Amino acid sequence: MSNSISTLLVRNLQDIFGENDPARRRAAIDELYTEDVVFYDPSKGVYRGRDEIDRIAGTIRATHPDFQYQPIAEPEEMGNAGRVPWVSGRPGELPSYAGTDFIIARDGRIAEIYLFFDKQPLLLDSAMRRPMHS
Repeated sequence: MSNSISTLLVRNLQDIFGENDPARRRAAIDELYTEDVVFYDPSKGVYRGRDEIDRIAGTIRATHPDFQYQPIAEPEEMGNAGRVPWVSGRPGELPSYAGTDFIIARDGRIAEIYLFFDKQPLLLDSAMRRPMHS
């Protein structure tokens, strides 16, 4: 199955890092990522392969299972790459943190994903002073 870069970006947030059910998360990982996917996390290092992404996504969900990831702008695409800015937090509350995902796609799947955490002043920008959607 081939997905657009915009679809990959949004589904990565919701179906991988926002999914609490391990079986659904793993099915999405197998669908959305290449077998040799590489995930670059600025605070925790580099993860290689679907199994590692499954492990780290599960670990992240376990630390805050009620958080949701919400894009704050439309995904942008250029060539085989794309990015989407997002916020995360509990529904009905102000976002707890923000970031931008940047991906490189190959054959309709994510081959590389780069996570950038946005600085706190950006999080407090007036455009983001609204509660998370439930």
